[in-house]
Amino acid sequence: MLNPELVSALKRLRLGRIAESLPERLVLADKQDVAFDELLLMLLTDEITRRDNTAADNRAHEAGLDPTMRLEQWDKTSKVSFDKRMLSELVSLRFLEAHRHVCILGPVGVGKTFVASALGHVACRHGYNVRFARADATLRRLRQSRFDNSRDAEMIALTSVDLLIIDDFALEPMTKEESKDVYQLFLERTGRASMIVTSNRDTAEWLAMFDDVLLAQSAVDRFPERRLRLRHGGRVLSTQAQADARRCEPAACVTRHEDPRTPPRPRPVPLTLAPSPCETTSTRACSRRGWTSNKRRGTLGEVVPLASLAPCPCKGLAP
Repeated sequence: MLNPELVSALKRLRLGRIAESLPERLVLADKQDVAFDELLLMLLTDEITRRDNTAADNRAHEAGLDPTMRLEQWDKTSKVSFDKRMLSELVSLRFLEAHRHVCILGPVGVGKTFVASALGHVACRHGYNVRFARADATLRRLRQSRFDNSRDAEMIALTSVDLLIIDDFALEPMTKEESKDVYQLFLERTGRASMIVTSNRDTAEWLAMFDDVLLAQSAVDRFPERRLRLRHGGRVLSTQAQADARRCEPAACVTRHEDPRTPPRPRPVPLTLAPSPCETTSTRACSRRGWTSNKRRGTLGEVVPLASLAPCPCKGLAP
């Protein structure tokens, strides 16, 4: 039983929560013969940890984060594929220190909102101010703020937080005013503070959701780096660099088999013809020179024998 005067003194110093762990620490100190200064350090460390956790919970509550969406509560048995190295990189919050943006992409039900909220909780524990909002609700508030002249205040609130999380972006087409709002929001935060945007659509599909193509392209260009993709099983392409590498692979190396019992269909090779000299000389001149094609070796300027040529298209005459 603690001395009531001790409890009263702790409360006056705003250390009343120490009284909750003090009996346990006193028993531990007696068993392990802990020195007084070490005991005092343990008590103060407990209080610091408690205050840090309380502050993090308050920041998460103010941010609108779901308290159940934390990394510790992630269902490891779920059949969702993602790049674990990329997720570890995001949890380190280096993107937040460098003021980079992050896209979390994937179909419905893979946990995009969960991962975004979990990263928000991690940021709150590290002392960052976070704000979580759905895209449609954010656009609705900005639209309504024009009627009461509070748009500037609303935009400042969106651009001043350390981390802004926008959930379910680009679900439906945006109006002209909404496109301008999104463009200004992305522009104001780029290079100054970080954003996490979740979407069912790839960033290339965002262009069609904007009312203005130029604003759309400029807004999408603000997301060049971190992209985490979540999928139901299968190999996951998680970074834009990997996506670019796959798009740059030679097309001849990619073969699709519709049926394993049938051979692959040959890829059509475009035929590039040089301007026919028939317009300035004669049909005979065309027959002497032949046509220029890249059909055989893929090399421009190759002269193909006349026997392998189709009828000359010039003026509907045969060579």
